[in-house]
Amino acid sequence: MSYQTIQPLIAAIDPSEYPAVVDVWEASVRATHDFLTEKDIQYFKPLILNEYLALVELSCLRDKQGQIAGFMGVAAGKIEMLFIHPSLRGQGIGKRLLQHAIHELKAYEVDVNEQNPQAVGFYQHLGFEVQSRSELDGQGNPFPLLHLKYKL
Repeated sequence: MSYQTIQPLIAAIDPSEYPAVVDVWEASVRATHDFLTEKDIQYFKPLILNEYLALVELSCLRDKQGQIAGFMGVAAGKIEMLFIHPSLRGQGIGKRLLQHAIHELKAYEVDVNEQNPQAVGFYQHLGFEVQSRSELDGQGNPFPLLHLKYKL
């Protein structure tokens, strides 16, 4: 699938589509989060589906068939999640979603796993700077987080 097969408009996500969102999340995590074990992924998967998605404003880009190609979740001025299907990475989907978060949703902060250098580089390339670091993630796991803020 190429960028030309992506619908141009950023769309909302209906709760009935949460299983499809989790499928994109899982594929993306498996491609980028080498530090997570299978046990970690299976731990987070139901939390994403049953709790976390309902806590954020979800937006996505879809392919021409209407399938979710990439999505993000924003809450209280912070990007809480941004995941792109691995077969579509590098085609501008993440950049478009991030620009929407910044310019339309006024979301200027994001936490990124330090052990995911591709994501850290992506955000830094698009204008985010590291403000601080935490040794543990939000669940107390030993996955250090970098707290980034957009340079206005």
